Amino acid sequence: MVERTMKMWPGSWRIAVVVILLIGLVGCDEKTTDTFTAKLGGQWFTLETAITPEKQKRGLGGRESIPDDGGMIFIFSTDENRNFWMLDCLVDIDILYVDRTGFIVSAYTMKAQPLQQPGETTREYEERLRADTYPSKGRARYVIELRAGRINELGLKRGQKLDLDLDRLKELAK
Repeated sequence: MVERTMKMWPGSWRIAVVVILLIGLVGCDEKTTDTFTAKLGGQWFTLETAITPEKQKRGLGGRESIPDDGGMIFIFSTDENRNFWMLDCLVDIDILYVDRTGFIVSAYTMKAQPLQQPGETTREYEERLRADTYPSKGRARYVIELRAGRINELGLKRGQKLDLDLDRLKELAK
């Protein structure tokens, strides 16, 4: 049967093999992954990665809920004072600013803000949101967003070291 199929579509099997190999190669590149696994406060989380400017701008905006073991990690290549806001966010979000060595620089529960109102320009909306931002209060390389309340539930505090695969985070940031 296989031999007859190969005769019916000559060269098709070669194309299939190439496609499978290409998929395998893409899967081997850790930079193509959309998630990062981290142990926070003794519990495992699967965090979506936000590496590109587009994903970083969108963040968890538009989400109606965040899983108890989920969230997002923003991965930057530099250490800077950072400032987050609640653009298009429908739910409250916990945020952890983390330095390059894995220590929590600061933590907040960010409150959802009213979405852009009819007649409100994008500029006016963004200016309104900028009036209520959450600064890192120190240089941060990574930012982790979780469901609101998780920071307290996990007992996470400023100055605490998180169990993160820092080598992998550095690789993803390149």
